[in-house]
Amino acid sequence: MTQKIMELVEKASMKSDVPQFDIGDTVDVHTRILEGNKERIQVFTGVVIARSGSGTREMFVVRRIVAGEGVERKFPVHSPKIEKIEVKRRSVVRRAKLYFLRERSGKAVRLKERRV
Repeated sequence: MTQKIMELVEKASMKSDVPQFDIGDTVDVHTRILEGNKERIQVFTGVVIARSGSGTREMFVVRRIVAGEGVERKFPVHSPKIEKIEVKRRSVVRRAKLYFLRERSGKAVRLKERRV
């Protein structure tokens, strides 16, 4: 009973325009940033290395390399702070979590592209 009530409450706050993306895909995450009283959109581009949760609590981790240093950000899929998610490239992977990319650098980080 309580599970059904929770699903109804969560359904109101879920986004309907979330694109289909998987682990290994390269995505652009457009995030709303508040600076004082101004709002701007910041784009974070990287590879999705993990997804977790379900419903409104669904999260995904995006990793990119900035100045030779790995940077990871965790985003909620249905957050109102996320403007949109664009899939730039799809990759072939055989794992649910790509944490092994953390130890790699340079060309070893590349993933094979999936032909659609």
